[in-house]
Amino acid sequence: MATVYDIIKGINQAAANGAWDGAHEESLQADGKARDAGLKRSQGHYINDRRVMDGFGVKFHGPILRVTYQAETRIKEVQDSGFENEVEGQIHEIVKFLKKEYKAITGDSLTLTKEGDSHILVQRISNYRTDCQAHCDYRIGGLTDVEGIEPGDSKERLDDTIRDFLSQGRDTAKKPSNVKV
Repeated sequence: MATVYDIIKGINQAAANGAWDGAHEESLQADGKARDAGLKRSQGHYINDRRVMDGFGVKFHGPILRVTYQAETRIKEVQDSGFENEVEGQIHEIVKFLKKEYKAITGDSLTLTKEGDSHILVQRISNYRTDCQAHCDYRIGGLTDVEGIEPGDSKERLDDTIRDFLSQGRDTAKKPSNVKV
């Protein structure tokens, strides 16, 4: 059975193998094996065709893996009726790639269970282009020793710290040794 460290290290290596621009080219790989993560930038010719900018990353939140996807799209594409499904499909392709690459690296299978809906944010850059940022959370199978972070815990701790600091007051707080009043 793999440890938490081994699982996280395997996921990070799988993401690193497919996230860099050029991973889909056999000639640019050390082992000569092309890796297609399902990104749009790997389609078409990289000099003659219109350059598509997209990419992905992974973040860990306890036992949750957050897969992020970022792309620069045209406003015409955003206005299409199936744009949200297309972005969710891109995230799904990335997750399939992560599972396949994790299996190739570690020899073990990776179980990712979708948690909730995808979150998509589209911001206008110009009258022609937009920036799309999306993420989706997945529960990592096999991470039983990891505790999740509750949203209220850190906020309550911060609030208590600020209250303690403010309760000291300006006049009663200990002054530095160089203050002469």
